[in-house]
Amino acid sequence: MSIKPWASMAHSSGMAGRPNVWNEGPETSIEVKGQPETARWLTTRLLDQGIDVSYAYWPLHQEGFAHAFLNTLLYLDYHRRGFPYPVIAFPLNCYGSLVVSNKGFAVPLGEKPAQPDPPSPPPWRFMEVGAAVAKAFRDSELRVALVASSSWSHAFNTDKTWRLQPDVAADRELHHALREGKFEVWRNRSRSQLEDSGQQELLNWFALAGAMQELGRRKPDWSDFVESYVFNSSKVFAVYRP
Repeated sequence: MSIKPWASMAHSSGMAGRPNVWNEGPETSIEVKGQPETARWLTTRLLDQGIDVSYAYWPLHQEGFAHAFLNTLLYLDYHRRGFPYPVIAFPLNCYGSLVVSNKGFAVPLGEKPAQPDPPSPPPWRFMEVGAAVAKAFRDSELRVALVASSSWSHAFNTDKTWRLQPDVAADRELHHALREGKFEVWRNRSRSQLEDSGQQELLNWFALAGAMQELGRRKPDWSDFVESYVFNSSKVFAVYRP
């Protein structure tokens, strides 16, 4: 794909009309390579493992990548040397009933949708999906990097803080468990707990945790937790080396 991050995609990340760290304008275009053969192979392996994964050959609702994928690529090529590696985008339903009903952002506090949308799968299912992906690639000769991209708790999804700050305590608890390799803490987390803490997007990390558990990588080689009480969300980084 040829994608213009600051033109067609800027609305998705809230960056329309705003400056960025690279001083790039709406005419800037980046090339993203795909790998359809490997994607079809992975889809088949997941179906063989009982993971009822869906797939698509082109974006349906918007041109290019949404900001969850696009921002990841922009930061992986922070110094703008080019990103030569093929990418397989793996969207997960980490929104569920609340964020979908709110159309991706916020509604007036206390206002409930008359007809909630179906929820996302439970957290343990994301770990199963991640484990299946890791197993498929482990048994192959491919060299692959698994990347989970999301902020953690979001203030505008956390009613118990009056949507003024993220649930830093809940983030800190899960980050401690991640650093110590306590996957059972993650596996026992309920969907209602995540929604109560505004951690819907964190479900992307549950897939990564399941993959690392399957590979026997209990602790990350490096991790950091940047907490915030004034911005919308806390930021977490973790690296598991090969």
